[in-house]
Amino acid sequence: MIEGTVRMPPANLAKAQAVMEQMIRASRAEAGCLDYAYSVDVLDPGLIRVAERWESRDALVAHFKTAHMATWRAFFPELGITDRSLRLYEADAEPI
Repeated sequence: MIEGTVRMPPANLAKAQAVMEQMIRASRAEAGCLDYAYSVDVLDPGLIRVAERWESRDALVAHFKTAHMATWRAFFPELGITDRSLRLYEADAEPI
């Protein structure tokens, strides 16, 4: 599981939405992706919360090498993305 945040000027959110949507859709379509979501913090509109779940570490490593991730990263300067803070957690499946 990946959990974290990225920050951008709130004025850039509209411009970022199309790029984020493209990256999220492509990520969700990847083998091994269980969930992939970005959300804007209601009280801090420049703060984007990131939540990802992957079947395995190998699936996550493959994700980082995709073209859509390279495209997303290339937009960071244009969108003013700063304060990128992502953490990887190991988690057991929810008990049935």
